[in-house]
Amino acid sequence: MTSFQDRERAEEAKFAHDADTQFRIQARRNRLVGEWAAERMKLSQAETEAYAKAVVQADFEEAGDEDVIRKLLGDLTAAGVDTSEAEVRAALEAKQVEARRAFLGEA
Repeated sequence: MTSFQDRERAEEAKFAHDADTQFRIQARRNRLVGEWAAERMKLSQAETEAYAKAVVQADFEEAGDEDVIRKLLGDLTAAGVDTSEAEVRAALEAKQVEARRAFLGEA
């Protein structure tokens, strides 16, 4: 019976580790896409850092990426930047790859 319990604990630990890894990669992705959008809006360095943090926080509003996309698209449009939802989604995907590579390179 202890063998089964040990295996169960190992699976639970792996699940927790995988969830934590995914969370960290997604937070990094959101920071990177926030920096991308800030550059497009021509924000200063301090404004860029604050904006990137705001994008990370926006992801906690609801499950999925729609809250982040909505924030980015709204802010870019309000700043007069010519963009589209497809462009924002493409940037999000590109930054996901970049964040995953950077995170796994550190680990």
